[in-house]
Amino acid sequence: MSALNEYFSRLSAEDRLLVSHIADMADICGKSYRPKFSSFLDERQAALAQSVLNERGFERYGFFGGYENASRKVLGVFPEYCEDEGYPVSAITFRYRESDKLSHRDFLGAFMSRQIKREMLGDIVVGKGSTTAFVYSTVKDVLLSEVTKIGSVGVKSEEVDAPHIEVEQAFTEKNGSVSSMRLDSVLALAAGVSRGKAADIIKGGGVTVNYRNVESASYSLDSGDVFSARGFGKFILFSVNGKTKKDRYHITVKKYI
Repeated sequence: MSALNEYFSRLSAEDRLLVSHIADMADICGKSYRPKFSSFLDERQAALAQSVLNERGFERYGFFGGYENASRKVLGVFPEYCEDEGYPVSAITFRYRESDKLSHRDFLGAFMSRQIKREMLGDIVVGKGSTTAFVYSTVKDVLLSEVTKIGSVGVKSEEVDAPHIEVEQAFTEKNGSVSSMRLDSVLALAAGVSRGKAADIIKGGGVTVNYRNVESASYSLDSGDVFSARGFGKFILFSVNGKTKKDRYHITVKKYI
């Protein structure tokens, strides 16, 4: 059994349904010569979908969330003749007084109270006096017509084309040295725990690397790898900055906040 097939065999029932759905999308696209689109996928689901398509040798696919660096994206699979476009993603901007403080949770709750499922909703980018929500095109009319308040705050909404969104990800940074680039060693530094504790978390199934579960403490990390540990948060191995005189690796790890 290949490493990827072994990985698929250990997926949860929910993830197996997603794998089956992605495979069906590719099959239907190939037979009907029409593009197919998923609902919104989070980063882990998108990574899983990409693994499925790569395993099947399916090359004409893409992801789109409405703006560059979106976290939640729609997968599109395309036949040979078709351009990679037509994603069913719409952007709605809600405007309100800058003095009114609204959160991502406020908007998400208001949307889902209209019986709109989470998978129909992409990123919600909250700003001062305005918030842009990326949604599946089939639900945009409901939101435009029905959402006039978020909590007790009155809002005005409009659909916008190609909004310019700049989201600056906030991090905390930690620098230190590790004996190797093994996952347990880097996680111990990032999470502030002993290497033994880090190894236990990994072996217990509580760690993902690049949105895939990894249960081997000896797994080797590279610069740019994103890893998460249950109860400790999400990190990126930002850089490997050479070796110390004691032959240890000096690294920079950033934690998403």
